[in-house]
Amino acid sequence: MDYHSTTPVDSRVVEAMLPFFTEKFGNAASRQHMFGWIAEEAVESSRASIAQHIGADQKDIVFTSGATESNNLAIKGIAEVRRQKGNHIITVQTEHKSVLDTCRRLEKQGFEVTYLPVDSFGVVDVNRIRDSLRPTTVLVSVMFANNEIGTLQSIAEIGKICREHGVVFHTDATQAVGKVPVNVSTMCIDAMSFSGHKMYGPKGVGALYVRQSSPKVKIAMQMDGGGHERGMRSGTLNVPGIVGLAKALELSVELMAEESKRLMVLRDRMFHEFVSRLDAVSLNGHPTDRLPHNLNVSFAFVEDNALLMSMKDVAISTGSACSTADPEPSHVLKALRLPQERLHSSLRFGLGRFTTEEEVEYVITRVVESVRKLRELSPAYQSLVKKRHQTVTV
Repeated sequence: MDYHSTTPVDSRVVEAMLPFFTEKFGNAASRQHMFGWIAEEAVESSRASIAQHIGADQKDIVFTSGATESNNLAIKGIAEVRRQKGNHIITVQTEHKSVLDTCRRLEKQGFEVTYLPVDSFGVVDVNRIRDSLRPTTVLVSVMFANNEIGTLQSIAEIGKICREHGVVFHTDATQAVGKVPVNVSTMCIDAMSFSGHKMYGPKGVGALYVRQSSPKVKIAMQMDGGGHERGMRSGTLNVPGIVGLAKALELSVELMAEESKRLMVLRDRMFHEFVSRLDAVSLNGHPTDRLPHNLNVSFAFVEDNALLMSMKDVAISTGSACSTADPEPSHVLKALRLPQERLHSSLRFGLGRFTTEEEVEYVITRVVESVRKLRELSPAYQSLVKKRHQTVTV
């Protein structure tokens, strides 16, 4: 139940990768012999496949170690190149830490960053983005789909606004690519980050889409040495990982409609059962404009970590895997301006390709049992029950 953090590698992806660990082990940068040519051909074939599935051109794809690096490369690289044009960046309070922390670093270097608020569903008002634009704005970065609450933003509309004002638009689409339709051309996206391990591919590989025409987006390299990836990202390419990333995306796009329908049914069943069997249950995020496999729920009068510890046989989380070491409540939930008690009582359920109906039923039972037991130990909840009983009696 934690598919947002990572996914198991699909066996078909593993099969595609295996030859590039052994007999096809060449370095894609070795252009003097057959081993290098075979590796380079595999990389370029993967690059073309990935581009096709997101509506891009082959030359627009830059391979990285994952979305965190892609976010860093995009935001820092674009800001550096466009520094003479301005020093203002716009982003959203609910972004992933790899975006927020990168922006905070740029603030120390003299950039001004506007962190826009969201509404109670986690949606940023596109008019706020338009109104926040300045003559000095060089970049807008808005997450496609939130990694905690699953809320989808109006990416195409935001992209159009940025295009009209000549501002580069970047989106962290780590949770969206392979899960919902993404087309960088029709959505006016200039740069986009994503990872393999969120869509049944391997860990340690990802990509950054960077528009190379109409308009061309320039990025300053952040890693020196070798000039790989047309000078945008030096380092020996992870050939097996790149092949796996391409195969994973191919499968995810092919199965998207079928998987989305199945996971939405399972997700909605979970929430329906929680609400029907328990009181004081709340949905976090947008009720409809959300990822099909995401469910973020607050169980009032129950401390989230206590609930997690009571279900050690279930893989589940309170939020982003990148923030689990932080004892503070989720910055995403705080941005929704939830009541204080809900900030400490929320769990994120992430369903996936290999989630079964039996597992869903098991988790429903475990969650209901655990919430009931923990509420028996909650003075606040018992006091509420007592008041209700007195009211009914009267």
